[in-house]
Amino acid sequence: MFVLPVRFERSPRLHAMLSEEAHAVGTRVVVQGKRGPEVATVRGEAAPPEPQGRYGAVLRAATPDDLGRWEALHASGEDLKWLLRARARQKNLPVKVVAVEFTLDESLVTVSYSADERIELSGLIGEVRAHTRARVNFAAVGPREQAQMIGTLGACGRENCSSTHLQDFAPVSIRMARDQQLPLNPEKLSGPCGRLLCCLQFEHTQYLDLLKDLPRKNARVCHEASGACGKVTKLHPLAGTVDVFTDQGVLTDVPATELRRLTDAEIKALPDGGRGGRPGKPARDR
Repeated sequence: MFVLPVRFERSPRLHAMLSEEAHAVGTRVVVQGKRGPEVATVRGEAAPPEPQGRYGAVLRAATPDDLGRWEALHASGEDLKWLLRARARQKNLPVKVVAVEFTLDESLVTVSYSADERIELSGLIGEVRAHTRARVNFAAVGPREQAQMIGTLGACGRENCSSTHLQDFAPVSIRMARDQQLPLNPEKLSGPCGRLLCCLQFEHTQYLDLLKDLPRKNARVCHEASGACGKVTKLHPLAGTVDVFTDQGVLTDVPATELRRLTDAEIKALPDGGRGGRPGKPARDR
């Protein structure tokens, strides 16, 4: 027996499936998933199974008949999706039908939808049953799952990460943007789904390591070479420098390795008690 990583059509997530054959990467296979038999694509090399692993099953390599039936069911699902969207508008239902998917044996049809509030779907269930004898399952999806299933373009100009390679939706917080010294602009920090960009987490641990060697914002520091002291106003983790607003009213960019952080006693001894001036429009030292 072998374990094969396979991918379904509407998600980049890899699912481990037991198989009697080591199918090549790119092979389309029929698998027994949670919903029933479906067509998936092999996306990795075969590996031996683990004793405690939980796996689905690869039933067989997809035949031309399987693929023809799968494409026909996909087309039927698309037609039914647009019909349900039209019926939802007619009934003034605040719901968006994201996808309609059949299992290969047409025993189950899953209608994925998004809605901002709890709604009554009995009217749409009747529409589905009027076009298929399959058992109907309505599944609510969130904004990130919706972007994953539909596929969108990100601010980088490439297809969004959630529909190309992300295996799970890791928590993303505004603190990650602060640590990376990004402007806290919702339009810049939000993805097509309207939530914080998933990619904020990709380099977050690297930024945390870089920030360990930098003084904190508003810290009082002195430049060892010139003796000028001031307050840190901005951090540049990748460059390893900080902006310092000096007591002489000059804003200068200084390598963090050339700065000395003042002790609490030195700060208290300052005339202003370490509060420092508020930078208005200082001249930048070049």
